[in-house]
Amino acid sequence: MADRHGLGEAGTAAASAPAPAPGPSPPLGWRERLRAGLAGAGASLWLVAGLGLLYALRVPLRLCEHLAAVTVFLNSLTPKFYVALTGTSSLISGLIFIFEWWYFHKHGTSFIEQVSVSHLRPLMGGTESSISEPGSPLSNRGGENSRQNLSECTVWRNPLNLFRGAEYKRYTWVTGKEPLTYCDMNLSAQDHQTFFTCDTDFLRPSDAVMQKAWRERDPPARIKAAYQALELNNDCATAYVLLAEEEATTIVDAERLFKQALKAGVTIYKRSQQRKHQSPQHAAQLRRDANVLLYIKRRLAMCARRLGRIREAVKIMRDLMKEFPPFTMLNIHENLLESLLELQAYADVQAVLAKYDDISLPKSAAICYTAALLKTRTVSDKFSPETASRRGLSTAEINAVEAIHRAVEFNPHVPKYLLEMKSLILPPEHILKRGDSEAIAYAFFHLQHWKRIEGALNLLQCTWEGTFRMIPYPLEKGHLFYPYPSYTEIADRELLPTFHHVSVYPKKELPFFIHFTAGLCSSTAMIALLTHRFPEILGVLAKASGRQLSKANRNAEASEGLGR
Repeated sequence: MADRHGLGEAGTAAASAPAPAPGPSPPLGWRERLRAGLAGAGASLWLVAGLGLLYALRVPLRLCEHLAAVTVFLNSLTPKFYVALTGTSSLISGLIFIFEWWYFHKHGTSFIEQVSVSHLRPLMGGTESSISEPGSPLSNRGGENSRQNLSECTVWRNPLNLFRGAEYKRYTWVTGKEPLTYCDMNLSAQDHQTFFTCDTDFLRPSDAVMQKAWRERDPPARIKAAYQALELNNDCATAYVLLAEEEATTIVDAERLFKQALKAGVTIYKRSQQRKHQSPQHAAQLRRDANVLLYIKRRLAMCARRLGRIREAVKIMRDLMKEFPPFTMLNIHENLLESLLELQAYADVQAVLAKYDDISLPKSAAICYTAALLKTRTVSDKFSPETASRRGLSTAEINAVEAIHRAVEFNPHVPKYLLEMKSLILPPEHILKRGDSEAIAYAFFHLQHWKRIEGALNLLQCTWEGTFRMIPYPLEKGHLFYPYPSYTEIADRELLPTFHHVSVYPKKELPFFIHFTAGLCSSTAMIALLTHRFPEILGVLAKASGRQLSKANRNAEASEGLGR
């Protein structure tokens, strides 16, 4: 199946390459400078004009009379009115504060701020300053950000994804929660259509039925269509694949169905090999049948891994990597790494890393954190923070700490799961590299490998937060990798279930309106309490303010009479 959606890291490298330095922009003319000055002082000019207009119309509008009426009204109010007013204000501001807090934790932004920027600002004529030249740093920065968002927003197929029927569905039966989101399953449906179908499916009736089955959203309808395809052709490999993925309720049942699919898939693949030169359509069928065969063997290796037959799983994965070298983009080496770690074959793990931890190949949390684990393994059993602070770090310890910093910079969410500071959930079927979804997928399978090595988690706990001192502004500049993408939170919220609290990096400060509504609620509640407890004091303050307003009103009338 399609292993990623969007552009890969190769596209990222091309898109994020530094642009040539712009030449010096010509000086702005007096008209541009005047326009820029007026744009900056627009708010102040409007305020002065409004105050001047209000002063000029004070007589026609009878402002003094209205002010006197307000003074009389305030003097006639009782403390009960102020208690009701401040209590109601406190209640309303408290409800707004609770809603703002909930909205921020669910969507990562302030609702009031979002509405203001999206709807009110255009109505008030607020626009970005447009006087910057095309070659100015501001415009270049905007172009780089847009290119980065376009090139780095890549969703990958999880190499260690679970089985829907035997694992995800069992979780739903036990907890009543859905571990997969609609977005995640929709991406899987696109993968299946890309990987298991081709333009010549109409030539084989069973494949035509399966093409409709992969597009079906309802799981029972997909399973029913798979059985219809088997009635038409008992050697329909993709029908067995669907039943193994979605109907089998145990790994043993899934393995049995995958073995039937393998038998049918080998027969179809050999037949397609014999006819691949007859037409372009037969060549397309061969590619599709190769995809199906690769998928079946990979899932059989994962079944063997689940059932404890680790060496068998390793052999299948090694054979796959030799038989289908063009399909290394499917990240089969990550399945191999996890199985080799389970065997504690650390020399073989290092050999795999030497091939795939290359600067020209895409990185992943599995690559970076496995490299850190191997270097940590050599020093973790004797590591002590007190001893290290007293005598300093040895060369091996420095290498281990640098490997941890490299891994944390690539994906800063992983340590919280490895150190069990956050609870794990079932990993999704798709992950976003450097995001919370990838951290969950890695920690779900690799936590046991870190626990097995004595002192590894202790060394990680003592050193992982030091990474952030090297990258104080991770969204603007990285140390070993590109700046951390700012859209990971949004994408992870689409891939991860709603009951999971998405990890956010860098940690966002609470928006201004949450602080404002919290302060408003607290202050009005305090005033209401004081008014209810000490009504006489409030009455004195109200009358004093009323006398001040009356005095100001008399002074204004006197100055108006002298002016006449």
